[in-house]
Amino acid sequence: MKVTAASEFKLTVERSRFHALLFPAAGEEEAAAVVRHRKGELRRASHHCWAVRCRDAAGALVERSKDDGEVGHPGKVLLELLRREDLEGGVLVSRVFGGVKLGVGGVSRAFREAGEGAIAAHRSLTARR
Repeated sequence: MKVTAASEFKLTVERSRFHALLFPAAGEEEAAAVVRHRKGELRRASHHCWAVRCRDAAGALVERSKDDGEVGHPGKVLLELLRREDLEGGVLVSRVFGGVKLGVGGVSRAFREAGEGAIAAHRSLTARR
């Protein structure tokens, strides 16, 4: 299923704030533009991890993710969420560090929960239409 509209979700874990955005993306360039825009909006965020699933010109499914230096491979975690829900689009989670280290497992859980929140918000948005 293609993501047709953007949806957001915010999560706080041990004073770190996670801002999740699920967005439509027709290609990798479009996803990169959304990430650049979000970096400008959330200047205090230390990491902007993302994943995208979209079709190329030949119609083949393309999947990419980026961890942006964060521990625990959150980009892969976000890509797994898109695969699990069979969504074509992008998901971006930006972390504003709150001063408490979460560890590898805690970081992965927080990014997953934030991504799941954005997907749930998208589901409720599309259900109302």
